[in-house]
Amino acid sequence: MSTSAVPDSGPERAHPARRALARLAALGGQNLSLLGALVAVLVLFGWLNDNFLSWDNIQGITEAVTIAGLLAVVQTVVIVCGGLDISVGSQAGLASVTSAMVFTSTGSSAPLGIGAALLIGAAIGLLNGGVIVYGRVNATIATLAGLAAYKGLAQLVSGGRAQGYVLGDPVFVFLSRGKVAGLPTMVWLLILVAAAVHVLLTYTDIGRNIYAIGGNPTAARLAGIALNKYLISAYVLAGTVAALAGVLLTARTGSGQPVSGSEGLELQSITAAALGGCALKGGKGGVGGTLLAVALLGALQNGLTVEGINSFWQNVAQGTLLVAAVVAQQRRNRERAIGLPA
Repeated sequence: MSTSAVPDSGPERAHPARRALARLAALGGQNLSLLGALVAVLVLFGWLNDNFLSWDNIQGITEAVTIAGLLAVVQTVVIVCGGLDISVGSQAGLASVTSAMVFTSTGSSAPLGIGAALLIGAAIGLLNGGVIVYGRVNATIATLAGLAAYKGLAQLVSGGRAQGYVLGDPVFVFLSRGKVAGLPTMVWLLILVAAAVHVLLTYTDIGRNIYAIGGNPTAARLAGIALNKYLISAYVLAGTVAALAGVLLTARTGSGQPVSGSEGLELQSITAAALGGCALKGGKGGVGGTLLAVALLGALQNGLTVEGINSFWQNVAQGTLLVAAVVAQQRRNRERAIGLPA
């Protein structure tokens, strides 16, 4: 009599429950914590409001976090590389004004308006990186100065007012209201940028070098890695994607916004990156955790809004989450401030 193999026998066929546990373990403790927090927020506000978990509201949350999500993804690259960019919100505002004003002045040419905004973003990123690398200015100070300077420049060129009107143009309408395979265009842009950055960090030598620079710049330099080139490139990437976020802000609001809509985005991006597991000293972090944090912040903000809670409390919650994320990092790394008891 012939014998047949037992389907689930042997090490090559693990039990389904074990396979599921292995997949969860692969997510990492940080991401599992974020996923649990996200589920808890969804359940809580879904219980408080029947419309919170409706498809329309979920879609509204995804659209609302797109701009902050783009900035958080590139903030992740900058932080992993050992830097920080506090000026991304102001960069988005300046790019928004640029796209609308060039669009208007060139006879309603959307490609020229978008192209000019992206060029401005790349130039700002190059300037930030150059000041940090060659001016030997601390990244926090350099980009804090940029936060004020780029916001002021956006207000100067626009007179402090919204500029242009772009909702009559099919390109901007597609960016703001279009859908591809049932998903909004803006969400697809976030997915594409996040996927590209994830592949860059995870599967390329460039990504491995970025982690090496952030983790131990001295060792990276001795290994022959061009630290200056990588750091400047990280800021150019951040500036370019921040400009893309500014273009989406223009498309969403219908005009170039020097401040409205972009203010506070820098804090959101840093909070999402820190919550997502980025070590603020560099060398650690990833796009997956950052996106989970973006979703958590978006769901929390939407839930508080739906419940009619004062928007000021949203800022309190965001600041509290940022401090909590940094404290958790310190505890995990067993670090403490010099001179204070453990």
